[in-house]
Parts: sequence; C-alpha cells; structure tokens
Amino acid sequence: MLWRSPRWEELTLWSLDLETGGLDPLRDAVLAVGMVPVRQGRVMVGEGWSSLVRPGAGELISEGSIRAHQLLPAEVERAPQAEEVLHEVDRRLREGVLLVHHASFDMPFLRRLYRRAGRRWPGPRVVDTVALLLAMKRRDRFRDPEGAAPPVLNLAQARARLGLPTYQAHDALADAVAAAELFLVLARRLGARTLRDLR
Repeated sequence: MLWRSPRWEELTLWSLDLETGGLDPLRDAVLAVGMVPVRQGRVMVGEGWSSLVRPGAGELISEGSIRAHQLLPAEVERAPQAEEVLHEVDRRLREGVLLVHHASFDMPFLRRLYRRAGRRWPGPRVVDTVALLLAMKRRDRFRDPEGAAPPVLNLAQARARLGLPTYQAHDALADAVAAAELFLVLARRLGARTLRDLR
C-alpha cells in the first residue's frame, strides 16, 4: 500500500549548504553552515541562519578551499564548536525536510559532523536539487531526444541557465538561498505537487 505523500508546500524545507576544507568527508573540515527555510512555496530569507564551525582535531583545510570560500584557519579556530552549531542545525532539521544541492557531497560531511559532536543522526527526509535537475533533463530528453543539451549540475550555472540571478558563490547562507530558489523553479517546471514527486 502506498503511503500518502503530503503536498510539499505544506511542509517546511530547510535549504542547507556547507563550506568545507576540501572534498574528502573523511578528513576535511566543515567550516561553515548556512540554512534558510522554504515555507508555503516561499524562501524566507529573514529566517536564514549561518555559522562558522571550528574544525575538529586533525581535520584539514586545503589551500584550494581557502581560495574558493576565503575562510582562513584563524577565523574558524575561534568559531563555535560542532556541538553548538549542530544544536541549531538539528532544531531546524527536526522541523521539516532537508533541502540540499548535491546530497552525495553534503550528506557525508553532515553525518560525520553529527558523529564528531556525539549527536544522533536525525534521519531527515532529503530533497536534492541535483536529482531534480537530472529529472528535468530526463523529461526534456524524452520530449526531444535530439535537442536535449547535457545536464548542467553546478549550482551557479544551473541557476544562470534557468534565468535566476547571480549570487556570491561559496558563502554558506548565500548558497542555501540560491539552492532554495533553484528548488522552487525546478519543482514548478517538473509539476511536483507532493513530497514523493521530489524524489
């Protein structure tokens, strides 16, 4: 028997972005978290929240990541510890659905941050805008097999292709807002009505 899927507009989706010290979730630090809610089909920018995160012992910050997000080791050494930051993250995740751009990247970092802080993973439902971009590309390829362009999965490039404005990249809160806006466009273009439609 199929479970009844709620309309996604009835739910709160918390768009989350992480800035990290590199690409390896086993050794690189989470340096910043940004979150913004989507309520009733609107990005509630005024409810956005972000924090730097103090790296754990032995966690790395690569030179390439510093060039990308401009977060220096001295800045994050004075940041709140993971336990304090996750108190705020967890409070928001328990309210609704987690929305991310590229879950296969963010989720391992986020889960490891929970483990490091000694917190139980809340197991939120997850909506991934990359999965929605791929779904839209499959739909377009079905409609026009010869004319469908390759998928663009980079957040800024996908937004530009859909006519959304350019924001500063590699800022956790700005990227969370950017992903939330991208989600709204994709959900409407895909005709998604329920949470199940977004998977």
